[in-house]
Amino acid sequence: MSSVADGDEAAVRVEDLRVEYGATTALDGVDLRVADGEFFTLVGPSGCGKTTTLRCLAGFEEPTAGSVAVGGESMAGVPPEARGVGVVFQSYALFPHMTVGENVAYGLRFADPPAGATTEERVAELLELVDLPGFIDRDPETLSGGQRQRVALARALAPRPRLLLLDERA
Repeated sequence: MSSVADGDEAAVRVEDLRVEYGATTALDGVDLRVADGEFFTLVGPSGCGKTTTLRCLAGFEEPTAGSVAVGGESMAGVPPEARGVGVVFQSYALFPHMTVGENVAYGLRFADPPAGATTEERVAELLELVDLPGFIDRDPETLSGGQRQRVALARALAPRPRLLLLDERA
């Protein structure tokens, strides 16, 4: 990861982002800067590229052109698990074959061990944070949509990401 050259202190910096799928251009010339600690929302009609932009930030989508920097560092060639970015997907993307606790713990698989706490303690702390303390052994399929969303949020927060992306329905 290389430093952004001009000293921009933005937590997120996107410049001239372009994504093409064959002959279809999904994004063209997207620029944005988000300051550290800032809450930023992308708003637009369905199909305008909001999710594609988030996927580029998270590293799940490779831009055709342009650049993405997080924390002042270029994300070119950096795999998703090394970006320090947590994502809550529109569909929640919970694993149906895992319990709630296992889904949350999955967020720690590439992270350093929790400082001063076991994985189990970190999972319990996060489930308390999202108001699901008694759900650790529950099957995700038995949860309401709102409960699934909170489990997905807990999983995204598990490794203490420097950036949290929420891909949300209207």
